[in-house]
Order: sequence, then C-alpha cells, then structure tokens
Amino acid sequence: MTKVVMYCTEVCPYCVRAEQLLQRKGVTEIEKIRVDLQPELRIAMTEKTGRRTVPQIYIGEHHVGGYDDMAALDRAGKLDQLLTG
Repeated sequence: MTKVVMYCTEVCPYCVRAEQLLQRKGVTEIEKIRVDLQPELRIAMTEKTGRRTVPQIYIGEHHVGGYDDMAALDRAGKLDQLLTG
C-alpha cells in the first residue's frame, strides 16, 4: 500500500470522512499532520498545496486534494490504482 499523508484538524468532518474512505479501501496507516496544533504546519501546507482548507491528502507523491477530490477519484475508479502504486 502506498504511503498516505493527510493534513488535518481534530474537528474537521471532511477529515473524518476522508479517513473513513481510506480505511474502507484497506489503508491501515495514515500519517496525520495536525495543522490545528501547529500553525506553522498550516503555512507549510498552504505553500506546498496552494490550498488553506483541510484535509489535504497525499498518496505517495501525488497531491490528491481534499475529501471531495478523493471521493471523485474513487467514483472514477482511480483511487485504488493510486493506493496500490
């Protein structure tokens, strides 16, 4: 399984939904970067992704985007391919 990194906050419902979708896809480990605990990480996330909202999800080196973007990839049948590399 390809490494998954998710910029998130504790109370973000889209972060929860993203994690649930990934778990349904068999992902057992998600590296979570909590931008609510360290504001400098949100700045780094914004510089890296060009977006301020969470979640921001990386599968391997590929920036997927947020939950809606990942769900769209799943509906298009492309998420599994990213997750398996």
